Amino acid sequence: MTDSEENVRVRLDLSYDGTDFAGWAAQPRLRTVQGVLEDAVARVTRADPAPRITVAGRTDAGVHARGQVAHVDLPETLWSRLPGRRGGDEAETLARRLRRFLPDDVVVRSVSRAPNGFDARFSALERRYSYRVVEAAVAPDPLRRRYALAYPRALDLDRLNEAARSVAGLRDFAAFCRPRDGATTIRDLREFSWSRVRDGADAELLVATVRADAFCHSMVRSLVGAVLAVGDGRRDLAWLSGVADSPRRSSLIAVAPPHGLTLEEVVYPPDSDMAARAAQTRGKRSLD
Repeated sequence: MTDSEENVRVRLDLSYDGTDFAGWAAQPRLRTVQGVLEDAVARVTRADPAPRITVAGRTDAGVHARGQVAHVDLPETLWSRLPGRRGGDEAETLARRLRRFLPDDVVVRSVSRAPNGFDARFSALERRYSYRVVEAAVAPDPLRRRYALAYPRALDLDRLNEAARSVAGLRDFAAFCRPRDGATTIRDLREFSWSRVRDGADAELLVATVRADAFCHSMVRSLVGAVLAVGDGRRDLAWLSGVADSPRRSSLIAVAPPHGLTLEEVVYPPDSDMAARAAQTRGKRSLD
C-alpha cells in the first residue's frame, strides 16, 4: 500500500461466545476475539501487516456478544480484489470467506461498506447489555451454564428494580469502574431494569437490561453485583446510595461473574450524522 492509496472502511456485525476467549482485546499468547478476527481478515484479504480492527465495546474475558459491531480499514486495491473470478459483491464475499476461516465460537453476521464518518466506537449512540440469572428456586439447566449465572440466594424482583432505578441517570460511575488515567467515568445510564421471563429462550430466568451511551471497564458487572446484593436482602438502598456516591472504585462491590453478561445491541445515528456523533463522543464528558 502506498501513502496515497485510499482505504475503504468496512463495518462488521458479529456475535461470539466469550467462554473460551480472554476478552476482546488482542493480548500476547492469549486467545482473544480481536486476535482471531484480525488473523481471519488478514488471511482472507492477504493484507500484510494484519489490519487493525476497532470495536464498539470491548468485552471482558468470558463475556458474550450477540450484536457487537466493529470496523476495519482496507486498502481500496484489496477491497476491489475480493470478488475475484466469481464476481459479486465485495461485502458479501468478505463475509462468506470470514465465516470459513473463523472458529465456530465467532460469527460475522454481516459485512457492509461503512458510511462516511462511521466509527464503530465513537459513532455509537448507546450500547445495550443483558445479564441473565437463574434463581435459587429454579433447577439449573446445564445447557444454560455458559450464559446464565446460577444465583445461590432468593431474589426479590421489586427490590432489584428499585435498586436499579436508584443508580440510573447521568452521573459519575467511578464507584463501579476500573480507573484509567485521564478517562472520565461520567456516563448516562438510560435504563437498568429487571424482568422475570415467562416464555421463549429465557423462560424462567431473571434478566437485567442495561442501556447507556457508553460503559467503562467492569461497569455493567459491578452494577449488577451491587444490585443483586440488595435484591437478596444482604444490603439495603442506603448502602447502595453510599457506594454509588464514592468518588473512586468501591471495594464493597462484588463484581458479578462474566458469563451471565451479553452485549445485545449497539445503536447508531442515521448515516448523515455519523461523523458529528463521533466528534461529539471524542470530547471529554462532564455533568454539565
